[in-house]
Amino acid sequence: MKGVFLCPLLGAASAAVQKLQLHKVPDTAPFDIDAFATRYSPGIPQSVLFSEAVHEMQHHDFPLDSYFNAQYFAEIEIGSPPQKFKVILDTGSSNLWVPSINCESLACILHSRYNSSLSSTYKRNDTQFSISYGSGSIAGYMSRERVAIGDLQITEQLFAESTEVLGRAFTHGKFDGVFGLAFDSLSVLHTPPPFYTMLAERLLDSPIFAFYLTDAPDGEGSEVTFGGYDTARYEGDLSVIPLREESFWEVELDGVSVGGEFTEMSGTGVILDTGTSHISVPSVTSEIIHRQMGATKDAYGEWKVKCKSRAALPEIVFTMGGYNFSLGPEEYTQKDKLGCSSIVKAVDIKAPSGPLVILGDAFLRRWYSVYDYGSGAVGLARAVAPEAERDGL
Repeated sequence: MKGVFLCPLLGAASAAVQKLQLHKVPDTAPFDIDAFATRYSPGIPQSVLFSEAVHEMQHHDFPLDSYFNAQYFAEIEIGSPPQKFKVILDTGSSNLWVPSINCESLACILHSRYNSSLSSTYKRNDTQFSISYGSGSIAGYMSRERVAIGDLQITEQLFAESTEVLGRAFTHGKFDGVFGLAFDSLSVLHTPPPFYTMLAERLLDSPIFAFYLTDAPDGEGSEVTFGGYDTARYEGDLSVIPLREESFWEVELDGVSVGGEFTEMSGTGVILDTGTSHISVPSVTSEIIHRQMGATKDAYGEWKVKCKSRAALPEIVFTMGGYNFSLGPEEYTQKDKLGCSSIVKAVDIKAPSGPLVILGDAFLRRWYSVYDYGSGAVGLARAVAPEAERDGL
């Protein structure tokens, strides 16, 4: 249905709807197909190791920053007095973690580290954990603390202090940690994700959040909204699509078309993932898409297109829930010193999780996205251009 969620708008200021500015962070690691696939592998996106059961615990808009059109991060505060951290807001995972002062790996030393001895609101937990992401791995222990994101003040959040952080992306990235926004079924140790805690502490009007991502070099104008969504950020109506299940933000893919040629893909899921800059499709689909657009594969397996004819390339259209969502050539290709290439990657994710298509920031910059825990659905609508673009600046 072309629909509205329980909280259709954000027009006036509300104590329980808040926006937060986002910033861009570079995706510094080279694309690793096998590592990328493990993020969405059977059951959960991370491999989990732990030594004991976790102890029992029972409209806000924020600007986002970005860098090199890759991942987006926001600033949060942990503890009293507050210690500041830059975290990736990640719809593809469910845990909150930051480096611990007890971590001495290079990835930790180069970033902000949480020091529990400086906080009056720290509560010890000590449950051991380990997470393996597509771009690296972390290990450490759990703690409880006050967490603030914008004006939202979470009184008590169970989060991970990382004492070991491995991976080039973590070492060289401009972010300190990860703020997971997927469902608790994906959470390591079944830790309640921060958004769940916001709802439990009645900080929000509605169980909804939304992303507006811009193409500006530093992500200027990008934002996340908690507790509602902003109708001024998109054109037309939201297309509301039910989730396949409540784990990832995953919906059913009907098919993909390029230049009017439709390829049916029933039985394939689509994950909307703000934690990656990539778009990935099964390898068979990748071959079809790139052949239809006239791309050629180089010796390294990269699909290349002619820069002079890049603007004339056809749109790629993803059909989900009966609705069509297109990407233009300026969104699915990139230009560098070596020429022009497609950013659509071939990744085969095995059953029972796969086959899957992953739509990261390259897709989400064109499509305003709304995530509704209450209804178990996502909403997509064409994002309006930032003011500078609309004014031709």
